[in-house]
Amino acid sequence: MNMNYNTLLKPLTLPNGIVLNNRFVLSPMTTNSSTQDGHITEADINYARRRAHSAPLQVTGAAYIEPYGQLFEYGFSITDDSCIPGLTTLANAMKQDGNKAILQLTHAGRFSNQAILNFGQVYGPSAMTLNSPIKHEVLSMTTDKIKSVIQQYADATSRAIKAGFDGVEISAAQRLLIQTFFSTFSNLRTDAYGSQNLENRSRFELEILKAVQNVIDQEAPPQFILGYRATPEETRGSNVGYTVDEFNRHLDWVLETANIQYLAIASWGRQIYQNKVRSEGKYNGEYVNAVVYQYLNGRIPLIASGGINSPDSALDALQNADMVGMSSPFVTEPDFVTKLKEQRPEDIDLHITLEDIDELAIPYAAFKDIVKMMDYGEGLKKETRDELRKLETNYDAVNYKEVDHENET
Repeated sequence: MNMNYNTLLKPLTLPNGIVLNNRFVLSPMTTNSSTQDGHITEADINYARRRAHSAPLQVTGAAYIEPYGQLFEYGFSITDDSCIPGLTTLANAMKQDGNKAILQLTHAGRFSNQAILNFGQVYGPSAMTLNSPIKHEVLSMTTDKIKSVIQQYADATSRAIKAGFDGVEISAAQRLLIQTFFSTFSNLRTDAYGSQNLENRSRFELEILKAVQNVIDQEAPPQFILGYRATPEETRGSNVGYTVDEFNRHLDWVLETANIQYLAIASWGRQIYQNKVRSEGKYNGEYVNAVVYQYLNGRIPLIASGGINSPDSALDALQNADMVGMSSPFVTEPDFVTKLKEQRPEDIDLHITLEDIDELAIPYAAFKDIVKMMDYGEGLKKETRDELRKLETNYDAVNYKEVDHENET
């Protein structure tokens, strides 16, 4: 084994004193295996149990905080207290081997595909008409609606605490609602949440983080983890939604507002951890991760992700990060880190066939709407993605059953 791989297996201590026994993170992956009303199923639990040993820090797929924020048809909900029993079982499954279970809280905003299909309209910072996946209207959020969503994040945090999660992650990445307020592409407002200056564009997410932190201070046990996921630069060709320099400046306010324990970098595309700054200025052409990592200067750990699917790429990513996040690789190779620890990196195999599905506890209809995202990122080879794509045809035949909480041990 390449002895340099030992760097990946070194412990890391979060700012709150929690010690993680290696540098791997199970990054969010929505398996689309919950009930249609967003409740946790046996398929969700079995999938989590099979991966409970995969990484010391594990982040769920997106839990939507209100129906207008729902991205995937069979994603899971944290919209009301009826979700707590299932989420409790999920948290216990994720933590069974002593790892930390983090619940990602999400509002997909104008990209809430399921809300578009359900309601024909979605919410965003500014009004607009969009054509994908069908023609629909984006409603500009009123001040009252903004306050309502902030309260929904706070309420969702309270439910996550009651369900026994070790932390929550607020996602402000990849064109989700929070990110669109920060972007001059999508935010055309002229009020206190508008695009006139960086302070106004940051206001929505800072108010969310403040509300979430207040709940944590009042209700959470010691060492509860608050994570933050974000996209450090937004460009479309030569047009700039925001620069990495603006992102770093706003990051100071984020760290002043809430007790953040880690920053996870996420974006669209391939080999995200190797993205270079595209906007003009002093950082042009430098690695995005390096710019943010150097700016943080050890204040909180940075998680790199996107295109990390081998021990060598994990090592490469760790040059400008403290931890490495993987999602697709843990779907098909949940024993990735175990094999690395046992000095068997040559046995790491990301390819599967349909005969492997039961052993890997992959839900039979897991990847509706998901494989196309895997295609975009190419975290798995095409032949493996094609095997998973075959599972999409199972949705008419599979009826996922909500987990039986009374019989859970």
